[in-house]
Amino acid sequence: MNLMTHTDLVIVGGGIFGCAIAYYYSKNNPGKNVMLLERNELNNAATSRAAALMTMVRSKRSYIPLTIETFKVAKEMEKELGESLDFKVVGMMHLAASEGTLKDLEELISIASEYDQEAYYITKEDAQKRVPWLKVDEALKIGFVPNEAYCDPYMLGTFFARCAKLRGAEIRQGVEVIGLIHENGTVKGVKTSHGEIIAETVVDAAGVWAPILAMEMGAGLPMAPVRSQYWITERSDIFPVDSPMVLMPDAQAYARPEGGSLLFGIREKKSLVASPKDVPNDITDFVFSKDEGMNDLLENGEKLARFFPEFYDIGIKYYVAGFSGYTPDSQLVLGAVPGIKGFLVASGCCGAGISVAGGVGLGIAEMASGRSNPFDFSEFGISRFGEINPFEQDWLNRCASARSKKLSG
Repeated sequence: MNLMTHTDLVIVGGGIFGCAIAYYYSKNNPGKNVMLLERNELNNAATSRAAALMTMVRSKRSYIPLTIETFKVAKEMEKELGESLDFKVVGMMHLAASEGTLKDLEELISIASEYDQEAYYITKEDAQKRVPWLKVDEALKIGFVPNEAYCDPYMLGTFFARCAKLRGAEIRQGVEVIGLIHENGTVKGVKTSHGEIIAETVVDAAGVWAPILAMEMGAGLPMAPVRSQYWITERSDIFPVDSPMVLMPDAQAYARPEGGSLLFGIREKKSLVASPKDVPNDITDFVFSKDEGMNDLLENGEKLARFFPEFYDIGIKYYVAGFSGYTPDSQLVLGAVPGIKGFLVASGCCGAGISVAGGVGLGIAEMASGRSNPFDFSEFGISRFGEINPFEQDWLNRCASARSKKLSG
């Protein structure tokens, strides 16, 4: 395999972030070259294992413009390729069953209006009709955001890659980046399993492995690989294919339809976490749960059964788990590494990587082009926690705790 030895931009990692950056850079910089390197297959790790809730209206305002961009670019890519991404625009139902979550819901409805997104309250009767499996007796208020969707995450990542290739991006699979080429605080390229590549800019979009590459420059990325897991039930008439997604913060759970079944996830009390150095190159080699999460289900079953009474009776058909890059504040890790030239980072998805991919891709691509970022990445700064060791157990536990305490989807 012959690789270019010089390019304008090298992207390390072929997940949805890397593919989105390649798309926007190739689109907005005609005449410049971009190379994306992936040691396995595109979108085969966290991307393909995501539940892919495309949530625009959320408590973290910083994520909203990024997700709006994802919806926008999805339509543009569908038109360009003449194919459908088949986004399932079924809406998101927010069920508040305590004073604390009621306050959060009221704030969420207010946030929706700030961004001109439709959101309103619905009655218990309406909610029950839309979602037959949901028990709404304890609800104080139920909010509904009709334009929320879910998607096939692998397909969305692949669309980014295909459209990037149409614009001349060079995408290489089976090429491992084994180090950085750098001098006097400036990154000048990458060392790969197929030789060296000199570049004006390198983007570290290596997912949960991103801290390993960044540490070569003495930069501790503030994130850790934390397990995300969900289950898919047997098919049943109580799970209409077009029913809304549901967030149940009082149960720390979410659910969405999955072809006549129900896909749902919960927050376990102690999330599994690993050092980036201990995550195998091929994620399929990692055992996320020997019992396919059954112990975690039993631990949280009582909370979930409050809103999903058939929980104890319905059969579980599939278990899906993967690593997401979590941070203590559940914010992304994006932008330039302070004091280092020619090096950008796009990581720390915190379980929202699919929905924010469009905004992340555009923002990082513009930064790599030397232009101003159209989005505010100030909350995602790499040095916001000060100097940290991303491989230290105390730090790993701190990141895992952020997921365990998470209420939203």
